[in-house]
Amino acid sequence: MVELKTDASIDAMHAAGQVVGRALTAVRKAADVGVSLRELDEVARAVLRGADATSPFLGYRPSFAPTPFPAVICASVNDAIVHGIPTDYRLRDGDLLSVDCGALLDGWAGDSAISFVVGRPRPEDLTLIATAERALAAGIEAAVVGNRIGDIAHAIGTVCRAAGYGIPAGFGGHGIGRRMHEDPGVPNEGRPGRGMPLRHGMVLAIEPMLIAGGRDGYHPDPDGWTLRTDDGSRAAHAEHTVAITEAGPRVLTAREPARQGAESC
Repeated sequence: MVELKTDASIDAMHAAGQVVGRALTAVRKAADVGVSLRELDEVARAVLRGADATSPFLGYRPSFAPTPFPAVICASVNDAIVHGIPTDYRLRDGDLLSVDCGALLDGWAGDSAISFVVGRPRPEDLTLIATAERALAAGIEAAVVGNRIGDIAHAIGTVCRAAGYGIPAGFGGHGIGRRMHEDPGVPNEGRPGRGMPLRHGMVLAIEPMLIAGGRDGYHPDPDGWTLRTDDGSRAAHAEHTVAITEAGPRVLTAREPARQGAESC
């Protein structure tokens, strides 16, 4: 069942989304060679605490997971696509890091993700990240009243496939509101004009995931959470929480503009 949010509820979700944006900005600023993923998780926890927000990730346990998720961010390095658990792994020069973060504030959720390179970037990694951002922008542009879920999926998939990247099947975006995951699902590939019509008050987490090697295969780590590319190639993930409104898509997790060249940190 899809819950249509009131304009006041969308404003409240924007407040939650801004907490997520601040957390991601802080994590990106703190990420550097030698910093551990667990330390980055602590950075995000501090932002959530400072905003009197809680994490929808911490303790989350979907049906596929062997254990509850133990952190407030997902930190996925290099060939990890999504759901990486923050560990004591220390970032190395040239690592491609994807960070996903959520917040619950006054009963409403926000969810967003970024990818960037730590240290000296490889040109192909910057291209992968830029394409993920372009795919996200295309999906957001298609998130308008009168379109359908398939139009968002088609917009994302077209950008990814045209660039020669893989798309992990079965993983994509989702509705969001009082809970982090709500109906409807938002695939990262699909046919235009198909699926649920988009209506004012729907709020979606739109999140393309790209595999650099061009193949779609992936597998879970022994931790049961981290998903890795089958071919060992790198992956990128970009996500925003977006409200469908009569005035056009409203990005609720927009962050401060990054400095020039900020794909590397």
